[in-house]
Amino acid sequence: MTTQTPVPPFTEPAPARRLERTAAALTAHGFDVEILDDAAAARARVKELIPEGASVFTGASETLRLSGIDEDLNASGRYESVKARSRTMDRATQSAEIWRMIACPDVIVGSVAAVTETGSLVAASASGSQLAGYSGAAARAIWIVGAQKVVPDLNAALSRIEDHCLPLENERAMEVYGQPSALNRLLVLNAEPHPGRGTVLLLREAIGF
Repeated sequence: MTTQTPVPPFTEPAPARRLERTAAALTAHGFDVEILDDAAAARARVKELIPEGASVFTGASETLRLSGIDEDLNASGRYESVKARSRTMDRATQSAEIWRMIACPDVIVGSVAAVTETGSLVAASASGSQLAGYSGAAARAIWIVGAQKVVPDLNAALSRIEDHCLPLENERAMEVYGQPSALNRLLVLNAEPHPGRGTVLLLREAIGF
């Protein structure tokens, strides 16, 4: 009789040894990595990392919303918020300009659905608005990642996205937009070829999906 492999606990924060192993793998792949205690520490660190007046785009993220980072970047007046500016533009006649602004800010800030112990970041999106900036169009990228998002490998990352993240995002999208989300686009960042461009703030606590 065969035994079924148990479903990974996708809400449980990874212990210190797994966080350290993940950080080491990401560092070996060209990312700058900092392990921080919690979302409050990440919020303070983001303010240090982004110069005042920089143009910033924030990907849709429960991590950013719950931590207060989204409000800091888009409503404080300290930065040039691409999201705030785009809301004043006509999407019917200025869509190309909006997409260029979103793709190429000075800094893009967001999260990912999973990070592997082998050193990859995995992002999922319905619209793809954040993916160009994540993959290289933005001059700098900062990802804030809760400890519960650490998984062993890419197969586990896809399971986490499909079985855990998507149902929760569907609920959020129904509440906010009146329609479900969709797993239309996936981005796997296996390495950062430009030193100093990509920073991962890996938290010891769970936050977000």
